[in-house]
Amino acid sequence: MVKTVTCDGLSVAYTEQGEGPDLLLLHGWGARAETYRLLIDHLSQKYRVVAPDLPGFGDSEEPKEPFSVDDYADFVLHFCEAAGVVDPVVMGHSNGGRILIKLLSRDPKPLNVKKAVLLDSAGVKPKHGIDWYVKVYSYKAAKKLLPGLAQKMQGKVGSTDYKAASPVMRQAMVKAVNEDLTDCLPKITASTLLIWGEKDDATPLSDGKLMEKKIPDAGLVTLAGAGHFAFAERWAQCRAVLDAFL
Repeated sequence: MVKTVTCDGLSVAYTEQGEGPDLLLLHGWGARAETYRLLIDHLSQKYRVVAPDLPGFGDSEEPKEPFSVDDYADFVLHFCEAAGVVDPVVMGHSNGGRILIKLLSRDPKPLNVKKAVLLDSAGVKPKHGIDWYVKVYSYKAAKKLLPGLAQKMQGKVGSTDYKAASPVMRQAMVKAVNEDLTDCLPKITASTLLIWGEKDDATPLSDGKLMEKKIPDAGLVTLAGAGHFAFAERWAQCRAVLDAFL
């Protein structure tokens, strides 16, 4: 079910599905909650899955000023309060993982999170420039994996590509990409599962290995031959790993 809530003065759309303990799912840059239908449908069998379209994406309103990663982390806290999300399992793909790293590294811990899942997470400053980065980091990477969904998204999220994005969202992307969260990783206390595509060219496997080394209680699962949307490319393996961890 798609719902809306006003949060931080913005109209925010979010998907809520299932019953049980809360599970918060954060999408990647240029995507929206619906991009993660595979995850939502599976996880909602045992969890109340809550997945917002983050400000500037999907059907949620764009922020008035460019958000930093801290701003998005603050938004997530306020959204959880507005949507009644309590003591959640948290899961984030790509930029969604970046936001969770920032959030989970805060002290004191703002959410009572015992388990976290980072899927091909961003957070380590890339070696490439912004122009290259956006080509492989936007929702277009999902076209080969989710063509039907990508077609539905056409015209709705395509504008989040850097060159077509509004000045506000361009600046937000620059802020996100240029911030290195490596120093945040040792501060994460939640038990963390890292799932990574072996061939990911947006957030390379070396980032996942670094996160496994730096996060105190972390384990890395590498999905052979998969790219940035590894959870979809190797769904059967991903599902089995998630079920075991959760």
